[in-house]
Amino acid sequence: DRLSKKEQIMLFMNRRGLAGFVSCRQCGYVFKCPHCDVSLSEHIGGRLVCHYCGYEQRTPSVCPSCGSRYLSAFRAGTQQIERACQKMFPQARVLRMDADTTRTKNSYEKILCAFANFEADILVGTQMIVKGHDFPRVTLVSALAADLSLNVGDFHAAERTFQLLTQASGRAGRGSQPGTMVIQTYQPDHYAILASQKQDYEAFFTEEMEYRRIMMYPPVAHLLQIRIFTHQEEVGVSFAAKVRTTIEQRLQILYNHSNDRPVVIGPAYASV
Repeated sequence: DRLSKKEQIMLFMNRRGLAGFVSCRQCGYVFKCPHCDVSLSEHIGGRLVCHYCGYEQRTPSVCPSCGSRYLSAFRAGTQQIERACQKMFPQARVLRMDADTTRTKNSYEKILCAFANFEADILVGTQMIVKGHDFPRVTLVSALAADLSLNVGDFHAAERTFQLLTQASGRAGRGSQPGTMVIQTYQPDHYAILASQKQDYEAFFTEEMEYRRIMMYPPVAHLLQIRIFTHQEEVGVSFAAKVRTTIEQRLQILYNHSNDRPVVIGPAYASV
């Protein structure tokens, strides 16, 4: 319908292709750390690992929520979306904008100019396509697989998802025609999704701050992260363990039996 009316469409994902979290493709259940409440990342050997505290568990064979065996890491990419659009709408002119198509000099500007000049009907890309651009012919913007950002192993996940979705919704209907925003997700009842749908900043802030208070995440508490870089994994693991031991010993001296003693989590492998 949009294409027949000579209107333009923007389809975006917040990541280029692979997300490390494992979910049930039947009900959308995501495996999370029982201590940190962030998504567990898939590792070689069938392990799920928390990149905050180092908690590990084996990847289950069935979903604990619905019993489905359809469990997998969330994989999707802009190239697959581009090919799907070309297959479903062979008459449509499709452009793709991501890290792969913007490597060369001026390629970023060329793609945007081509879309602005109506040399394409559909623009597929990562979050870079929804940041501050003004395309009057765009009447439909769709966030594909919003769960990619919602389930990143980081306590900022909901905040960044809300920011991205509210920003994206402002790309549709900037001309004379009204616009529509469509969000694809397994978690339509998540407060970040609901608040972005209503553009309700206050509702999101209230929910997010309650979550931060429960989990003691910033800005409720201070969080200091120490990153260790090394060419040899075993050296890094050993050094990280020594760093933790040293910190624990110093805290024991400084705080003794005080209830205000800082909590040390980890060490854990850094997320990629």
